[in-house]
Amino acid sequence: MQTNIIEEIDSPKKFNSKKCKLISFLITLFLQYTTFLSGLIAIYLYDYFIAILIFILTFIIMGIIRSKLRNSCIPLKQQEYYYTDKNIAKWFTAKNFCYYEK
Repeated sequence: MQTNIIEEIDSPKKFNSKKCKLISFLITLFLQYTTFLSGLIAIYLYDYFIAILIFILTFIIMGIIRSKLRNSCIPLKQQEYYYTDKNIAKWFTAKNFCYYEK
């Protein structure tokens, strides 16, 4: 019986610079709270029906953005695992801004 084992690559280490920590934190906030913030703004500016539609549309758009970020920064062998928004932000920051090399 053959079992498929995915080799696990270590996630990026803790960032040393404040710039990298800040970028990772801001991307995490963007991925987690943009959907709710857009819904609340839409409730304030428009009525509830339009706010629900904007909430659903933003939910779909943020899902696309989240998957694009995940697919662009996490190695191909590691994409089978589940990643939280914080992990996606850490990988993206490490690869694009802090030049993390293993």
